[in-house]
Amino acid sequence: MALYAAAASVLAGVEERRGSVRALVYSSGFQNVKPLYALVCETQRFAAVLDAVIARAGLLRAEKKLRPHLAKVLVYELLLGKGFRGGGGRWKALMDRHQARLKAELARLKVQRHVSRNEDLLEAESKPGLAPKVPRYVRVNTLKTCTDDAVDYFKRKGFSYQGRASSLEDLRALEGKHFLLDPLLPELLVFPAQTDLHDHPLYLAGHLLLQDKASCLPAMLLAPPPGSQVMDACAAPGNKTSHLAALLKNQGKIFAFDLDAKRLATMATLLARAGVSCCELAEGDFLAVSPSDPRYAQVQYILLDPSCSGSGMLSRQLEDPAVAPSEERLRALAGFQLRALRHALKFPALQRLVYSTCSLCQEENEDVVQEALQESSGAFRLAPTLPSWPHRGLNTFPGAEHCLRASPETTLTGGFFVAVIERAEVASSAPRDEALAQLTPSSAARRKKRRKAASGPGLNLLPCS
Repeated sequence: MALYAAAASVLAGVEERRGSVRALVYSSGFQNVKPLYALVCETQRFAAVLDAVIARAGLLRAEKKLRPHLAKVLVYELLLGKGFRGGGGRWKALMDRHQARLKAELARLKVQRHVSRNEDLLEAESKPGLAPKVPRYVRVNTLKTCTDDAVDYFKRKGFSYQGRASSLEDLRALEGKHFLLDPLLPELLVFPAQTDLHDHPLYLAGHLLLQDKASCLPAMLLAPPPGSQVMDACAAPGNKTSHLAALLKNQGKIFAFDLDAKRLATMATLLARAGVSCCELAEGDFLAVSPSDPRYAQVQYILLDPSCSGSGMLSRQLEDPAVAPSEERLRALAGFQLRALRHALKFPALQRLVYSTCSLCQEENEDVVQEALQESSGAFRLAPTLPSWPHRGLNTFPGAEHCLRASPETTLTGGFFVAVIERAEVASSAPRDEALAQLTPSSAARRKKRRKAASGPGLNLLPCS
């Protein structure tokens, strides 16, 4: 039905900041704007609830051609609205296939939040100015210890381990001294938002790194195998570099560049504390590094996380015009980001590159990736990435759905953007992404007998054998 497609288009336009709901509805060309406006507003109002139900039901995994905004409209109409209008056509038939699971997940959500009415689900989300609480994410440094030993340590210190999370709702429900294993990253522990571990002995000893989940995606998706050569183009402050070293198991080489001497010195301290021994730091401009330099002839993997507006950082509020980046600043940043991405794609042995920012702005994200790919004349392409990730790239060019976005509302992380770019002649990345999706421990592995808990007040954490 045209109403649902029009509502999905308006929702996408609002997310892409093309205008307000009212302006986009009235410029949509849809004949009857009143029901369209009402449907968009109600879908927006229940957006967090709908995102949770869709993710938990696995709707987008099952219906790969269904776009997220349209899915949200259809699920609203099925579960919360007045039912499909005009018979619903093919959309009703599609939703009927998933009706039982979607209703079950909505009921489960109500039970978890101790409410009985749909409206009660909005109590937290609808309060003005109340942002979703992002949990405290803690990456276990596998160069110094392993996840099982870190979990055992926290349990001995009075924390209650709840196992591996199965959904974002599990993370939202965390409180007190409870903690979980992230459902995607096997070395990422998740604590309630108010948990402060900056003075914790495991953090001070380099066994743990306080790193947002979204910030862990670039290294995880680059996935360089041990022994390979990697370039971290804009490396400071070093969390992603240390993550790369952990994935490499300190086998191979990381060439890390940054212009700021003070940031580089701080990074050197972080890497030393984390036990990184495979990284060569260089104070200098990545753009001045020659792709023809024989030292970098074997670099097959590049992580490019350039300077950006930081508009996705939790400490910033892009919605406030007083702190939003100006058009002039965005143009300057996007120009630098595009030059850096162009330059990275010139390295002759490059097979895979991850481009990431902590920005929400299309100018720094999809626009930069689109132009760089167009200029590569088919030599590089976007790799399909984490198909179950709920927040995709803005629909600004064909294939943009392969990019990932993150936000407090949709992924319970800071705002982030990630694009995985691979050389076109490389075999399809689908097997790699399937493997990445299976990184989390199996139930059999979780049932394995844990190492005996060490006694005494010391850390007693060594790498797992």
